[in-house]
Amino acid sequence: MCGIVGYVGKREAKDILLNGLKRLEYRGYDSAGIALVNGRLDIEKGQGKVDALKAKIAGRVMQGNVGIGHTRWATHGAPNDINSHPHVSQSGKIALVHNGIIENYNYLKRELQNKGREFNTETDTEVIAQLIEEIYQNGKGEISFKKAVQLSLKQIEGSYGIAVVNTEEQNQLIVARKGSPLLIGIGDGEMFVASDASPIVEYTKKVVYLNDGEMAIISENGYQVSTIDDVELTKEVHELALNIEEIQKGGYPHFMLKEIFEQPNAIEDCLRGRLDTEKQRVQLGGLVDEMDRILQAKRFIITACGTSWHAGLVGEYLLEHLTKVPVEVEYASEFRYREQLINEDDVVIAISQSGETADTLAALRLAKEKGALTLGVCNVVGSTIARETDAGVYNHAGPEIGVASTKAFTTQVAVLAMMSILIGQKKKSIDSVYAGKLIEGLASVPDKIQQILEQSEEIHEIAQLFTYAPNFLYLGRSYNFPVALEGALKLKEISYIHAEGYPAAEMKHGPIALIDEMMPVVVIAHTEHTNEKMISNIEEVKARKGRIISVTGRSNKDVIKLSEFCCAIPDIDDCLSSILTVIPLQLLSYYIAINRGCDVDQPRNLAKSVTVE
Repeated sequence: MCGIVGYVGKREAKDILLNGLKRLEYRGYDSAGIALVNGRLDIEKGQGKVDALKAKIAGRVMQGNVGIGHTRWATHGAPNDINSHPHVSQSGKIALVHNGIIENYNYLKRELQNKGREFNTETDTEVIAQLIEEIYQNGKGEISFKKAVQLSLKQIEGSYGIAVVNTEEQNQLIVARKGSPLLIGIGDGEMFVASDASPIVEYTKKVVYLNDGEMAIISENGYQVSTIDDVELTKEVHELALNIEEIQKGGYPHFMLKEIFEQPNAIEDCLRGRLDTEKQRVQLGGLVDEMDRILQAKRFIITACGTSWHAGLVGEYLLEHLTKVPVEVEYASEFRYREQLINEDDVVIAISQSGETADTLAALRLAKEKGALTLGVCNVVGSTIARETDAGVYNHAGPEIGVASTKAFTTQVAVLAMMSILIGQKKKSIDSVYAGKLIEGLASVPDKIQQILEQSEEIHEIAQLFTYAPNFLYLGRSYNFPVALEGALKLKEISYIHAEGYPAAEMKHGPIALIDEMMPVVVIAHTEHTNEKMISNIEEVKARKGRIISVTGRSNKDVIKLSEFCCAIPDIDDCLSSILTVIPLQLLSYYIAINRGCDVDQPRNLAKSVTVE
């Protein structure tokens, strides 16, 4: 959940590190810091965002051609100056940045304290720096710095991505990975390290991805990758399919608003080359090699977290309706903490925007151990989930920088819809006419989203009326029950308003007690076969003076008439409606948060890529 950046080369490292941290800030923004090596360690760090760090550095000279940087999402220790990374060893010669959690740090800390080591922070990370130095110094010249790092990592339990520098080996840095992503960027006479590609894309497109249990020594002349057990490896060099323009705001005030408005193009990119409207078929090249096994599946299990879990719930409706195969949707964080009855004829679908979500990775690995076929649905090319699953499909949504996910959700649902149609066609569980209707419907989604976005000012006006509501209730049925959950999550994430999503019929089993004239109730009523039931739910809310904000199809005159406020959207088949109905809820959350003065791109206590359990 933290961001790491490193540089070795001929340029001054300071600005490269600071610019890189600014691009990584969405991964964590409690505090930030950098360490440069120039015969000694020169460190500046502190609580706050990267701009606060830049202000601290302004006016002072920091030089060095080797350096590491970090932006933090706090796990151990309060977000303050002392607990900020980089952390240093007792001698002040070794500095280290870390993303992850060291689970046995208390034990290691006590052991090191018994040997005379003094600790200055509350963090688990400081233990790594001290442990490396303890082994290095005790080796009395017989243990190399690389070996000291390896021996230290063998004692550590938990997850880590680390970058470490040593004034005695000042022309290089060492990186290692277990559970937290790291990549190496290959430049011309210079090398880069980062948690993801965003800090280095303006300097190089050539990268090497480290896998769990791997480490590398990096100098301006190149890199050497090995396992923690010191087995040398030859790694494939990948070409980044990312442009610098994609990770800039492009004239929008916030990344979140930009990404909401990018959704017509994101869906188009997601469908391109996969949806054939003339032949009325779906082609997903990433599934071809495993299609026979997919068609023999007795059960699909979808595992994910957060917004991706909501997309998975939509996927459950889609897959069961179109393939007639049972589907279970599991929180990845709970998946491995109960007895899992997984069989070889199960297909486990792991969904993650980043492809690095720690709980989802753990669930995926358990499924592989049990012999299930694993499929990935993720957005980041080259991510760990993309590499470790047996097959999969990329979203192709483009980079998503805003912490609150928007276009990842809609493209995930589009991918799940295509998978469901494809499998349904091959199993002949849907007829060709209905399949053709769904394919045409999917093809129309970008234009229909654009029509909804053109109503943004009307949604802004509704948001102004409810900016200071203390609570919200979201209701939906069938394909739009997950949208109710997603709408409530968006509002909670960025406006800090308490909100709950429910299946509409469950309102009578408790939540109806909350409804009065102060309670806005957002009703997603775009599912034809449940429309009469939704109308009854609206009447029940109105009878208790609740404020109805509805999202429904333009032809649904009954719901429009009953609603105090309404966002009428283009009609579409029930199966695909969640891709459209979520758009007004994204905009409503955004405008309410802006009205309340909240930081929508970097909401408090959150981070974009959850790489700790």
